[in-house]
Amino acid sequence: MKNIDTAFRAVRTFTLTMIIACASITCFSIYKSVGLVKEMQQKVYILSNGKALEAFAADRKENIPVEARDHIKTFHTLFFTLDPDDKAITATIKKALYLSDGSVKRIYDDLKETGYYSALISGNVNQTIAIDSVVVNITDYPYQFRCYATQQIIRPTSITTRSLTTEGALRNVGRSDNNPHGFLIEKWATIENRDLKTELRKQ
Repeated sequence: MKNIDTAFRAVRTFTLTMIIACASITCFSIYKSVGLVKEMQQKVYILSNGKALEAFAADRKENIPVEARDHIKTFHTLFFTLDPDDKAITATIKKALYLSDGSVKRIYDDLKETGYYSALISGNVNQTIAIDSVVVNITDYPYQFRCYATQQIIRPTSITTRSLTTEGALRNVGRSDNNPHGFLIEKWATIENRDLKTELRKQ
């Protein structure tokens, strides 16, 4: 009877130990699996030219400065990069207007009425822009910004380099194909637009 009692206690102890060990392993496995699933949900894979590129999801607050600067750069590139082609000008300006409010539309209408775009087309003038820097203040909403850029106006006989500084504010809107960053430029104004130099082109 003593041997049976001892054996029973040994088996019971062993069984309880195995149950506790299995439960611990199961709980640990579940915990690690949940963590792994959450980590994988933060990753996005994008196919580009047959290659899988890994991207990471993050809260928008972490990306506001980056997205805001890119939005402003994209808008200025579209608005100020002009070719002597009526359809090309209309297409790029249309894309720029999706990123901005009525203040930009008014400036575009004023330029159109004064014959600015017609002069570009008739004079075979190209206009390009290089964004030097963008400063965005995200401490207050709407986010105030200032953009510093350099323009080049390429005529058949000369190249004029101009300094351009603009400012405005950014307002949050819904994201769309036409406005992927979900910002809208408002109260946009040109602070400076002056000639730096003019060079004659070789004929």
